[in-house]
Amino acid sequence: MGKRSSRSQSQLLSTLTKKQKKHLRDFGEEHPFYDRVSSKEAKPQICQLSENSDTSNSESESESEPEEVSGYHKLLATLKNVSEEEEEEEEEEEEEDEDALAEAEMNSDSDVSKEEETAAESAGMQDSNVLPADPKEKDWDEPPGTSQQESPEEFTDTKHESLFSLETNFLEEESGGHCPLKASQGQISSDPFLQHVNKELKEREIQAVATNPKTTQELKWPTLGQLVFSSKFQKLETFKPPKDLDLKALYLQKPLESTWTKTNSQFLSGPQKSSGPFTPLQKELFVVMNSYRDLFYPERTALKNGEEVRQVYCLHAINHVLKANAQVLANNSRRRGQKPGVGDDDDFRDQGLTRPKVLIVVPFREAALRVVQLFISLLEGDSKKKIIVSNKKRFNGEYGSDPEERPPNLKRPEDYEAVFVGNIDDHFRIGVAILQRSIRLYAPFYSSDILIASPLGLRTIIGADGEKKRDFDFLSSIELLIIDQADIYLMQNWEHVLHLMNHMNLLPLDSHGVDFSRVRMWSLNNWSKYYRQTLLFGALQDAQINSVFNKYCVNVQGQVAVRNVPLTGSISHVLVQLPHVFQRMEADNLASVIDARFNFFVNKILPQYRDAVMSHTLIYVPSYFDFVRLRNYFKKEDLNFTHICEYTQKSAISRARHFFLHGERQFLLLTERFHFYKRYTIKGIRNLIFYELPTYPHFYSEVCNMLRATTRGEEAAWTCTILYSKYDAQRLAAVVGAERAAQMLQSKKNVHLFITGER
Repeated sequence: MGKRSSRSQSQLLSTLTKKQKKHLRDFGEEHPFYDRVSSKEAKPQICQLSENSDTSNSESESESEPEEVSGYHKLLATLKNVSEEEEEEEEEEEEEDEDALAEAEMNSDSDVSKEEETAAESAGMQDSNVLPADPKEKDWDEPPGTSQQESPEEFTDTKHESLFSLETNFLEEESGGHCPLKASQGQISSDPFLQHVNKELKEREIQAVATNPKTTQELKWPTLGQLVFSSKFQKLETFKPPKDLDLKALYLQKPLESTWTKTNSQFLSGPQKSSGPFTPLQKELFVVMNSYRDLFYPERTALKNGEEVRQVYCLHAINHVLKANAQVLANNSRRRGQKPGVGDDDDFRDQGLTRPKVLIVVPFREAALRVVQLFISLLEGDSKKKIIVSNKKRFNGEYGSDPEERPPNLKRPEDYEAVFVGNIDDHFRIGVAILQRSIRLYAPFYSSDILIASPLGLRTIIGADGEKKRDFDFLSSIELLIIDQADIYLMQNWEHVLHLMNHMNLLPLDSHGVDFSRVRMWSLNNWSKYYRQTLLFGALQDAQINSVFNKYCVNVQGQVAVRNVPLTGSISHVLVQLPHVFQRMEADNLASVIDARFNFFVNKILPQYRDAVMSHTLIYVPSYFDFVRLRNYFKKEDLNFTHICEYTQKSAISRARHFFLHGERQFLLLTERFHFYKRYTIKGIRNLIFYELPTYPHFYSEVCNMLRATTRGEEAAWTCTILYSKYDAQRLAAVVGAERAAQMLQSKKNVHLFITGER
């Protein structure tokens, strides 16, 4: 019998996978490998059974088939008799198991397969999202490879999972917790968070949105400047700028009231000293944010005020999450103390169809790193008791950068250095769960409160129509969308941003274990997009960014856009003596501008430069599609030209620059995104053509100033020609100034001359 028993146990042991053997040795019971929210209900049944739940069924099953229940545990005794060869195999697989577990934790249910990632990246190469070469001329933007081999602090057991679960936590269990939502009803009505989420829309109001005219109001604030306040839902109220902000009157959730001043102290000293807890810019931005209106701020620059803006939107985001979670935990406590059948379930509607409530879109891993560091600082402050941050070591390894890997002695403009600092990988996504003075990094999306991702990182999850493995349910209940540095996405792939916006706040395809008695009615009615606050930050006024704000931002509280008109343009920063000839082309409508520009260039501009005398001509092309069209035309016409784009290899770039400098190639086609990512100085330019006005105004002066690298004796022969249409009004105003741009567009003449530089 002993031999038969040991033989049956060894046979059963042989049927186990190596991962099961590892979990048997570590935990002594079957343990879930993946942190799937959909299996939450099954986890407690596996790990621990309460005495009151299904006692009759569990007891009868255990009495009738005791060996089936305990057979898995009986194998523990046989583990000591496992051969040394099997133990060695298990040890060899441990590192692979940990890596697989780490990858599963990071990507969760929403991650795509390797084949789809490869296809997405190859598609990104076609539309210029993933550049083949690093802006710093060296492949130093990849996350450190050592982080994958370290043992990350993964939380897959029930104990730690329950720590971050909203369903199993209660407000009174929080240490030092404070919730203004528990205050009296009079105070509750003044909280902007509750005013927003508890606002009830009617069916007729929703139906009238499509036909209602948008009412607008222009405002003038001391720091933000000219504001345009608009709404389709309500009659506009007077929206005055704040004079003084008292932290106690802002309904900040603890501990933010005490930690904000320390976190923001670096901006409260120096030349812009402020007596309050906010700088003048932060004060006005936070007043708009805290009113839950949509906001478009197009004057956020990495060099000037980028960190200042990041601080204030992180404060708003973490404040929103803490309030939302405190409301859920408070209702958990109320429901636990409520007698069955007593009370109304509608009193506890406090969440969406899925848990993620904040989405922060940033372009690079470095930006995500700074956002998470701000969250930790805001929750921790100067408190002696440190907050728990899970997977912090892994996060710093994958999102941080090594200063020693930075290429030395590269001379680039200050704004370039400010944008491309740290880890500039643009394919990432991470979930963050926040609860009870604890932050869990790499939380599965459906267990996260905040999602931080790049457009490309989200695109590979959302997928496209027809793909088998795609997921966008985690976007269904986003209440706060923050798109930071939107102008950089124009240089990456704007289509990814549009794809994201088209999948925001759609009804989920799966329930994901939600308790529908706790879901807000406006979320069940598929009205979430009318309650979503969108904060859009960028460095410039652009038609594509404006279109996203006008089309996808339909917040019931209204929209606020900063619309300051540039008085002076970037042409004033041109240092060389150069005649600038602006030639206006006519187009019937916006759709015909692309063809009209090409025909105007081929028939009117290019013939003037085809003579050998007009050699050394640089053609600056902002759009990659226009670049391909021009390149194909030049090849067809057998013109003497070379070209450089963001996909050109380094050796080909060197050859093209050499041929152009020495006059072996008459024309050089240069894309704007190559200039954005590289900022090379092109030498040998004598004639300059802007096929279209640059996206960034300062690029105009930068390219014009490249003429200084040419021999000074040839200054008299320099020329500069710029093509524009009436649909380029914003870019034109940024280059020549608003007043001159208006005169040029209204003039009957199509050619205008400007002369810059010393005489």
